[in-house]
Amino acid sequence: MGEGMIKRTRLIIVRHAEAEGNANRLFHGWTDSSITKKGHIQAMQVAERLKAMDMDLIYSSTLRRTMQTADYIAKAKGLPIMRTDKLKEINGGDWEDLPWSVLPEKWPDEYDLWENKPHIHQMPNGESMKEFQTRIIDEFWHIINNNKSKDICIVTHGTAIKSLMCFFYHYSLEEMVNFPWYDNTAITIIDYKDDKFNIVMEGDTSHLSKEMKTLENQEWWLEKKCQAKEREREDIGYNE
Repeated sequence: MGEGMIKRTRLIIVRHAEAEGNANRLFHGWTDSSITKKGHIQAMQVAERLKAMDMDLIYSSTLRRTMQTADYIAKAKGLPIMRTDKLKEINGGDWEDLPWSVLPEKWPDEYDLWENKPHIHQMPNGESMKEFQTRIIDEFWHIINNNKSKDICIVTHGTAIKSLMCFFYHYSLEEMVNFPWYDNTAITIIDYKDDKFNIVMEGDTSHLSKEMKTLENQEWWLEKKCQAKEREREDIGYNE
């Protein structure tokens, strides 16, 4: 194949299925929780959707929730799973396995940075967001460079995907706060060719019914969406 005929490399990025931390609103970075009953159904449904897509290999974070999700995809596609610690979620340090409600009480400054300036956030006795993004991007480059012109499924985590979207869009990490959280088993497809990333699909969960989604059925997420709408109204000077 001539240099001008090089095929694109496709990254099929999947967030893991609903895990115990998601359902119980606990901070699980490196905490190694399992997926829930709903999570197993989500994983089954995303695997069914991916069955028809071209796929040459599967990479997964080594944490249980990603491996369990990847296992459904691997069985549907008849492929092995390449495990890597470098795709793990951010190391939350002292935040690990604590309720989200406790974090702003115990670490008000750090939590404010997590919510509003994540690019300078440092987990107490864990990773900084910058260190984390560098780890994830370096591993993606390793996967791309070792699997050129292939279709690669990568099962990873929510914060990893947010930080990656900044990279794919060529935005600084400072813009991470403006990217949404993608729901469990959301699919994002990125094509890489001629040193450029093309975003084909972003955070898609059309394989899930409304009842089977995680975020859309959680009070904190609905409140966050309402707050975002209020900010939009204020930005355009809308008054009732």
